[in-house]
Amino acid sequence: MSSLTSPNNASTFHTTKWLYARRKLRFFSRIRRLLLHVKASPKEYRPPDDDGVIGGGKREEGVVMERKAESDGGWAVLQKSVKKLHFGSWEEKEAAAMEIKTVAQQDLKRRKSMAELGVIPPLVSMFASQVAERRRLAVQALVELANGSYTNKALMVEAGLLSKFPEKMDISEESTRQEFVQLLLSITSLANAQLPAINTSRIVPFLVSILESSTNNDTIELCLSTLHNLSSVLENAGILVKNGVVSILLNLSSIKEVSDKALAVLGNLAVTLTGKKALEESPVMPESLIEIMTWEEKPKSQELSVYILMILAHQSSVEREKMAKAGIVAVLLEVALLGSALAQKRALKLLQWFKDERRSRMGPHSGPQMRRATTLGSPVHPREVDEGKRLMKSIVKQSLYKNMETITRRANGEGESSSAARLKAALVSSSSSKSLPY
Repeated sequence: MSSLTSPNNASTFHTTKWLYARRKLRFFSRIRRLLLHVKASPKEYRPPDDDGVIGGGKREEGVVMERKAESDGGWAVLQKSVKKLHFGSWEEKEAAAMEIKTVAQQDLKRRKSMAELGVIPPLVSMFASQVAERRRLAVQALVELANGSYTNKALMVEAGLLSKFPEKMDISEESTRQEFVQLLLSITSLANAQLPAINTSRIVPFLVSILESSTNNDTIELCLSTLHNLSSVLENAGILVKNGVVSILLNLSSIKEVSDKALAVLGNLAVTLTGKKALEESPVMPESLIEIMTWEEKPKSQELSVYILMILAHQSSVEREKMAKAGIVAVLLEVALLGSALAQKRALKLLQWFKDERRSRMGPHSGPQMRRATTLGSPVHPREVDEGKRLMKSIVKQSLYKNMETITRRANGEGESSSAARLKAALVSSSSSKSLPY
């Protein structure tokens, strides 16, 4: 007797067939119980046939279900779609994904019910397909299922969705790019909820590849919002910096349409040691942020740029020296006078640091050395004291005059207002360096 017809193989075959039939029966029984639970009225349901399968196979009853698909809120369509998604051919799976997307758009209750029916794992598997259109259908369905449901998002992460993202975006169509990033944006909102842990090893390179190749501001904003979700978790700073995110963000921050979002991500990274070091080592710092501080039409960007500079300048004399050489004091004075309330507060705080540092440098090392001369026992001639005071007044007046000229020119374009002129005159006529606001 051949091995194919041996009693043992035959027994194994019949056992496998019986287990498959039992699994299929239990699956449809589960669907029937769930639908009976969520439906509003018993009249909207047909009783199952004797074999336990909803629909029964009678042609006339199937036609009735098709006609009632719209009136019963799409549950008949969902019932068939779940079956096709689990057991159908690829063509049937694609059609099922489109139907699930349509039903999921209706309300949150249906989205949660579909997740309970187990539609997420097969959609994630479809997402990993090499067929572009099939993958896009899966993305669209998953975006709708993730909308407003943390449970569904967590199920997608558990199904391995993030590990199936390509490291580089190989699709040029902008609408498709936006759908992929929209899915990532929805999933990464879990980072703020701290459940579950988000593995960023693949999605960060994916986002970087889009930012480096896209010129569409809508797509860029979606990527930046996703990066903001990731950067809100301090542990992600290392992989973000490693993939060159800081330099990309500094370049994007110079684009006024997306500067607010780019600077917000930089603000999250600046509070970490890794992110702060990357900012300090950037060749465009601090000049790029000082330039952004002059954007009077972008108050949010002004506030964020001053905030980042405050973080860098805090307890770092090297960074403060770099900022001073780049001309930050004049710009800070302008923001302190003309910026938003929050920008003014931050600018004044930063100016105070420069003022205190200047005083510490001038005390024992510069200016008229009266204390040092007295300590050494050498008499100080009154003429030398007066000469030192006149020199200091001259320096203060020149500095203030230049600052006010810059402020009034930017504030009024052509001519200076009467209030600015009075302010400049009051500052220039001051007789002591104590009148400096910094």
